[in-house]
Amino acid sequence: MSGTSGRRELTAAVLGAALAGALALIAGGQAWAQVTVARPAPLPPIVSELSGADAAPLVPAAGLVLLAGAVALVAVRSAGRIAVGLLMAVAGTVLVWSGVRALAGGLDLTAVGQSVGGTASTDVTAAWPVLAAVAGVVAVAGGVLVVLRGRSWPGMGRRYERGPGTDGASAPARPETDEERAQAAWKALDRGEDPTT
Repeated sequence: MSGTSGRRELTAAVLGAALAGALALIAGGQAWAQVTVARPAPLPPIVSELSGADAAPLVPAAGLVLLAGAVALVAVRSAGRIAVGLLMAVAGTVLVWSGVRALAGGLDLTAVGQSVGGTASTDVTAAWPVLAAVAGVVAVAGGVLVVLRGRSWPGMGRRYERGPGTDGASAPARPETDEERAQAAWKALDRGEDPTT
């Protein structure tokens, strides 16, 4: 695989993870359902909104994992990158499961009803669970791409890594130029030393 193709795939995976993470955080912060708790007469029903973070607490958590994964993809190589890809795929699966579960009426509201002494019913807003599921599909696709192709992608430049056996020592000196040798000779003469020895 050419370096350009690898960079494009890496860029696509990083952007996909960041996009999926952002979408998950946006979806998790919105109202997923309107909850109505019927109470015995003459008490009026209680109407409240259930946010994505309350309805599906794993959605914002998966979003944060995906944003961290986007950064980690750039920083790690080979086996580390495969681990990040697997984590992205798991986070994406959680997002898909959370969105589909909310759409299928799987929100557990018995605790809400019991806390106020009534029966709870919901009216789910489909847009936000669908957005979470779409974010999950993007994350799973990105994670699979990373697992299958990530080992061959380029990483950060070697200049950011410590070389073997270097314990903070300076890099090897570059060859001295003629001008630098001439200046060193004059400085030696100024100090009273013989520059030819």
